[in-house]
Amino acid sequence: MNENEKIKQLLEIMHEHDLDALKVKLGDQIFELVRRNSAEDARTAPAPVQQAAADQAAAQVPPPNVKRITAPLVGVFYTASSPGADPFVKVGDRVTAGQVVCIIEAMKLMNEITTDDAGMVTRIIPENGELVSLGEDMLWIETTA
Repeated sequence: MNENEKIKQLLEIMHEHDLDALKVKLGDQIFELVRRNSAEDARTAPAPVQQAAADQAAAQVPPPNVKRITAPLVGVFYTASSPGADPFVKVGDRVTAGQVVCIIEAMKLMNEITTDDAGMVTRIIPENGELVSLGEDMLWIETTA
């Protein structure tokens, strides 16, 4: 099966299940498809710039004393337990091992994400309410040891 046929089948699956996005790994190939309507495309014209900035941020490598907290699953990243609540952490906050630092909503379930390391939050990468992918950097914690 050639690449075009694979993409057509994936698009059929997206349409059949009314999906807005689909990411599939077939062998050593990764296919990521995102549905956009024409009205949305007109409003989000700077998307290539945003994507370039996201790629640049993802390409940055943390210093050796910084531990990365990565997304353990695909879902929506939240900095607080509810829209009006204070965020779990902010840049500059000190955290302890086991402390909740964010929530990822996946399939209507709220998953608390904790840190394994004590230290200071130096970076929060995704925006509140942004979709994160498996393995994507979410926070950087500068360890004291």
